[in-house]
Amino acid sequence: MCKGLAALPATCLKSAKDMKHRLGVLLQKSDSCDYGSSQGKKEKISPSQRVSQEEVKKWAESLENLIHHDRGLAAFRAFLKSEYSEENIEFWVSCEDYKKTKSPAKLSPKARKIYDEFISVQATKEVNLDSYTREKTSHNMLEPTLSCFDEAQRKIFTLMEKDSYRRFLKSPYYLDLVSPPRAGCGPENCKRTHAHGLDYNSNIISQCA
Repeated sequence: MCKGLAALPATCLKSAKDMKHRLGVLLQKSDSCDYGSSQGKKEKISPSQRVSQEEVKKWAESLENLIHHDRGLAAFRAFLKSEYSEENIEFWVSCEDYKKTKSPAKLSPKARKIYDEFISVQATKEVNLDSYTREKTSHNMLEPTLSCFDEAQRKIFTLMEKDSYRRFLKSPYYLDLVSPPRAGCGPENCKRTHAHGLDYNSNIISQCA
């Protein structure tokens, strides 16, 4: 065995220096791996990390749980946009906002804006309503109240609940939140880096024996 630096041959000394250099590089990579992983979590946090799994699972219990949660609403809106049917959730959100109107003077202009955008024959984002509900809502426009869109909003909610909501629960927009994919430099990768350093160290020592 090597008992001292003076007794080591030149080739062994060179190998030892190489080993020290490579181990230093490996340790730096390992540290940067841990640092990069923590930085990644701070700089880019997925919705699944910001919302508890318990909360995400509640979204599958009812459409109401889903769209009354900010993150759930955002995910559902993105899904509907992918299906080119985001007008439904936009109408629902507009109705929710309308019902919070406190000034009576603002009721009529806000009601007209919603009607023109989602319900009228020439609406740019027309929602799918039956003729009875559409006529009733049109009649409500004569004297707008906080409840003038209630019937139409319920119809659209039911439509989403029976159709797009069920597809959403089977889509990546929801499934990726329930079981988020793991990527990047995880603990297993760092362990392999340390193991590689130990193996290299053992090989060098055996050459000096």
